[in-house]
Amino acid sequence: MLQFIVTDVLMLALGFVFYLMVRALPRIEDEQKEEKNFLDRLVRSDIPEKVDIALNGFLLKTLRKAKILVLKLDNTLSKTLRKIKYEENGTKPAIDFKEIIEQKKEEDKNEE
Repeated sequence: MLQFIVTDVLMLALGFVFYLMVRALPRIEDEQKEEKNFLDRLVRSDIPEKVDIALNGFLLKTLRKAKILVLKLDNTLSKTLRKIKYEENGTKPAIDFKEIIEQKKEEDKNEE
């Protein structure tokens, strides 16, 4: 409970300090000096916004294409797994690795 009270007092104090700063803000004179620097003019222009819009559009298209590729890969892997998986009624899978290994062993024996 003490920790809660201390936290509340701290937040109220910070709020009061913030309130005093906001009240004193209009008294500060606005000093607007003209920036002659190239970087300052570039930042104040519309170019960063245009670049941001173009970059967002490119990123959106790229992420959509990546999503499609991932979904296609997922479908391919799912089809392959379905071929390997035993059917529910107990039949053999379309790809039986044990059978393939036995066939290879027989071929190796025949070659010797």
